[in-house]
Amino acid sequence: MQERTRAYLRGRFRDFYRRNDRSLPPDADAREWGYVPWSAGPGTTMIRHNALLDLGDFGDFLERERPQHVYFSVGRYDDPSADSMGEKNWRGSDLVFDLDADHLPAVTLGKDSYAEMLEKCKAALVRLLSFLEGDFGFRDMEIVFSGGRGYHVHVRDRSVQDLERGARREIVDYVRGTGLRFEALVAGEEVAGTAGRTSPARKRTFSTTAGWSARAHRHLLALVDDLLATDEDEALSRLQEIEGIGKGRSEAILRVARENYGELERGNVDVHPAVFGLARQVAGEVAERDGAPIDEPVTTDVNRLIRLPGSLHGGSGLAVRRIDREAVAEFDPLSDAIPETFRGQEITIDVTDPGPVELGGDSFILDNGNSTVSEYVGVFLMARGRAEKERER
Repeated sequence: MQERTRAYLRGRFRDFYRRNDRSLPPDADAREWGYVPWSAGPGTTMIRHNALLDLGDFGDFLERERPQHVYFSVGRYDDPSADSMGEKNWRGSDLVFDLDADHLPAVTLGKDSYAEMLEKCKAALVRLLSFLEGDFGFRDMEIVFSGGRGYHVHVRDRSVQDLERGARREIVDYVRGTGLRFEALVAGEEVAGTAGRTSPARKRTFSTTAGWSARAHRHLLALVDDLLATDEDEALSRLQEIEGIGKGRSEAILRVARENYGELERGNVDVHPAVFGLARQVAGEVAERDGAPIDEPVTTDVNRLIRLPGSLHGGSGLAVRRIDREAVAEFDPLSDAIPETFRGQEITIDVTDPGPVELGGDSFILDNGNSTVSEYVGVFLMARGRAEKERER
């Protein structure tokens, strides 16, 4: 990045911080603070081990330093400005989840556009929230667009504050579906025999209400519903594409689905051996389909620094934006995270990395060389290293 570009971005970041108020996280004085300045040279240098008091008035600090990135710790400490973690004296940490589009199995790097990556990341966010709210019952949560490639979720329930790394890793494994076994998803119950006696047989069932078992049940029932709504020959053909299911088993599955749909609806997978085999196949795919591929090191690190909501992301010029829970479905990061400070005017840039741009509800292609664009587009491209500020004439 050339110095004139860096100077322009520093100035406009300062203007953003002058015009926007920021709300600090709970117990802000007990957290460590860090930031990355707009410094010349390759790489970035984090300035950390600051307490809030070290920075002075926080609004004045942001206007004065106009940092490229701003972070605060998920942990709370007795002495957040101490140079070593041991000297800080840890008091507890929020439980934080990070979804990064670059790390999602569903994303194909080099093929998916930035907008497509973020859309897939939001789908993963919705799956993550279903675990946090439905499976764990967390309520004190803050959902944040990172300003870059994904989303953060901060869980601040009192029950998580004292969890150490091992317990946090167990939560990661659960959310990702790591090591999920079919046998753990089905519950067995004794089947009553004649004259009220109990037979040695057991009926195995999926849960229909909660957890990974209920997720497997939903996928099984959705598949059955789809097969029943399909032409019989096509349904049989589709079933036979599944490993271990031949002509006889596929016919049995369709027959059972028609004659004993109520049992399937109640979660019974022992209604027929062929159905049991199909359930095992469906369960084998449920972790990949429903798991939330969170970044494990972020969640397990009780000392992690995380981006400050309300700040700017120096690699995109977009805002690190809080999202109300009810607004997640409609949230469009490439429109809703554009700072108002950068709207309403145009600038001229020198495009050095031409190609498609998707921002502000528009999609277009820029060529090499000078181009006059909306300022938020120019800031985005300069921050991402795809353009330089045009020389003043």
